[in-house]
Amino acid sequence: MTKQTKIKVLVLIAGAIAYGAAVIASGKYQMSDEERLLMFLAAYLLIGFEAFGRFRDNLMKRRFFDENLLMILATVGAFGVGRYVEAAAAMLLFEVGVIFEEASVDRTKRMIAGMIDIRPEYATRIIRGKEFKVEPSALKLFNRIVIKPGERVPVDAMVLTGKTTLDTKALTGEVMPRTVVPGDMVYSGCINLTGVIEAKVLALYEDSTVSRIMEMVEEAQENRAESESFITTFSKFYSPAIALIALLVMIVPPFTFAPGSDETWIYRGLVVLIAACPAGLVLSTPVAFLGGIASAARQGILVKGGNYLEDLAKTDTFIFDKTGTLTEGVFKVREIKAVGMSEEDLLKIAAHVESYSNHPIAQSIRAAYNGRYDKTKVKRIREDAGYGVSALYDDEWVHIGNRRMAERYQIETDRVNSPGSVLYVIIKRRYAGYIVISDSIKEGAKEMLEELKEKYQSVLVMLTGDEKNEAVRVAEELQMDYAYSDLMPGDKLELVEEFLDVEDDSEKVACVGDGINDAPIIARADVGIAMGALGSAAAIEAADVVLMDDELPRIVDAIKIARETMRVVGQNISFAMMIKVIVLALAAIGYISMWGAVFADLGVMLVSIINAAWVVKYTA
Repeated sequence: MTKQTKIKVLVLIAGAIAYGAAVIASGKYQMSDEERLLMFLAAYLLIGFEAFGRFRDNLMKRRFFDENLLMILATVGAFGVGRYVEAAAAMLLFEVGVIFEEASVDRTKRMIAGMIDIRPEYATRIIRGKEFKVEPSALKLFNRIVIKPGERVPVDAMVLTGKTTLDTKALTGEVMPRTVVPGDMVYSGCINLTGVIEAKVLALYEDSTVSRIMEMVEEAQENRAESESFITTFSKFYSPAIALIALLVMIVPPFTFAPGSDETWIYRGLVVLIAACPAGLVLSTPVAFLGGIASAARQGILVKGGNYLEDLAKTDTFIFDKTGTLTEGVFKVREIKAVGMSEEDLLKIAAHVESYSNHPIAQSIRAAYNGRYDKTKVKRIREDAGYGVSALYDDEWVHIGNRRMAERYQIETDRVNSPGSVLYVIIKRRYAGYIVISDSIKEGAKEMLEELKEKYQSVLVMLTGDEKNEAVRVAEELQMDYAYSDLMPGDKLELVEEFLDVEDDSEKVACVGDGINDAPIIARADVGIAMGALGSAAAIEAADVVLMDDELPRIVDAIKIARETMRVVGQNISFAMMIKVIVLALAAIGYISMWGAVFADLGVMLVSIINAAWVVKYTA
C-alpha cells in the first residue's frame, strides 16, 4: 500500500468512527433533527473528503460526469430528504470500495514489477587491481568489473576471464543455467551462480537490458486495450444518461397515478444514482489486463500493454523472419565450387573479404577457413545491404554476394539447385565460383507452427532475403502457407502492408523476428514479437511482445495467456453489466435501498478482482 493510500485509509477510519459515534448517539439520546444533521454531516464530510477531491480534480480536467458525481448527488439528496444514516453509510461503503480497488490494482502492479525487478544493488569495479563497490549507474563503457557467485550482473558486459554459470530465469523464464566463458556476453539482471568472472562493460546502466525491461513494464501499465478504452468512454456517456433517468424517476411518477409520496420517489431516484455508479464496471477490465501482463511476465514474456494482449488474441496471420527465428542462424559451409582456381584459394579470398563482418554468413565462412589471415591485403571494405560485401584484395576488387549482386555487375553464374544460401564470388569482374551455406531449423519450430495452424487456424507466412531454393526447402519442411524469398528490407515491409490491407477489424497480423534487422516489420505489424531478444535494444524498442529467450513455443504460450485474459475481460464486463441492469430495475421499483445498491457495486469489484487473480496465476 502506498503512503498516499495509507493516508486515505486513516482519514476514512476517522470518518467511520465519527459515523459510528453519530449512530450510537442518535439512538441513545433524544436529539433534535438539526443536531442529528450536524453529527452525520460532520462524519459524511470526513468520509467523503476524497470523493469531493476527485470530483474537483475531474472538474479541472473538464470531466463532469463520473461515479463520484453520481454518488455525491445521491448522498447529498438523501440528506435533503432526511436519510442521514443511509447517506453517510452509502458514502462510507463507496469509499471502502475505492480504497479496495486502489489497493488491489497497486498490489497487481507491484507484483508485475516484483516478478522482474532484477535491478542490481551494486557493481564491483576493478581499478589498478583493486576492487571498489560502486553504483551500477556510475560505470562507464569499457570499465572492468568483477562478478562473484551470488551477485547480479550489473550491466551488459563481455566476459574477459573466468568461467561460470548464470541464472537467467528472471530474463528468459528458462530454468536451466547458462554457461559463459571468455568472449561471451552477460546481461544485467542475471545471477552469477558458480565462478568468479571479470568482464568489460559494453553498455551503460540506463542502456542495459535490466533498465530497458523495467521501462517497458512501466509503459505496459499505461497502454490501454480497446475493451478498457471502450468501458472508460462508455462510462462518460453512461453517467449523464443515468442522471437523467434518476431525475425522471423522481419527477414523473408523482404526476401519474403511481403509489407513493413525492419523498418516496425522490429517494428511489437517489438510489438509482447510487445503483448506477460505474465504479465496478470501470474496474472490471484493467484488473484483468494487469493480471494477463503479470502472468506473461512470470513466464518470461514481456507485453507492453493490455492493447497488445487484445490484439494477440485476435491474431490469425503470423509472419516469420526465417534466419534466426525459424532457423538457428548458425550457418555452415556445405558446398564450394571454384572456377579458374582451387577451392582452398576461393575460400581463402572469401574469408579475407568477410573478415571484418559480423554477419552470421561471414562468420560461417571464417569458421570454414583454417588458414592464417593477412588483413593487410584487404582494403576499402563495403557492405551493401541486400546484396553482399565488396573489398580490395591484393589490389583486385572482389565482390561476394547473392544473385542480385552478380546481376548488378552483369556477370554470368552457375545455376545452383543446392538447398541453402548461395554466395557468388566475383573477382576483377569475372565469375570465380560459389559457396553454399545453410543453417538448420530450430528445435520446436515445426511443432509450434503445427499448433498455430491446427488449434488457432492461423495463416503462416515466411519472409527471407535468401534465394528461392533455400526458402522453399525451409517452407516445405515447416509447411508454411506462403513463403517469399530474395527480399530486400523494403520488400518485406511492402508485403506486411499487403497483409494488413486485407484484414478486417476482427483479424490481426503479427510479425515475428529477431528484433534487429526485422525492426521495421515488427514495428509496423498489429503485434510485433521479438524472438531471442535478450540484450537487443532494437527488439525492446520495436516489439510489442518480447520473448526473453529463444524458445519458439513461447509464442503459443503468449496466445494462450492473451485469450485467457480476454475470456476473463468478457466475463467481468458481462457480469458487471448484468448486475447493473438488475440493481437499477430493483432500485426504480423500490425493492433495494442505498445500502443494497452500494453493496452490489462492491460485489462487482470483488468478483472482478478474484477473476483477475486467476489470470495472474494462469500457466500456459
